[in-house]
Amino acid sequence: MKNLTIHDKMEIIIEEMIEKELSLKDAMREFEKIFIEKTAVKCKGNKTKMAENLGLHRNTLRNRIKKLKISSKFSR
Repeated sequence: MKNLTIHDKMEIIIEEMIEKELSLKDAMREFEKIFIEKTAVKCKGNKTKMAENLGLHRNTLRNRIKKLKISSKFSR
């Protein structure tokens, strides 16, 4: 079995989202939420490290966490 690139994997996921008629806004929100949650796990919830990894200002990250209703188990 061939190794799938990130692009290939994303195409598969996007096709599924389109099939389920998920709006672009909802798809982007879901992607951002998961991306931040996975970064939180990698950085052990350290928001300063998370912000650096994500290329965001710490305050912007805090606002995104609040807006996306990301669980406190992912960030301290």
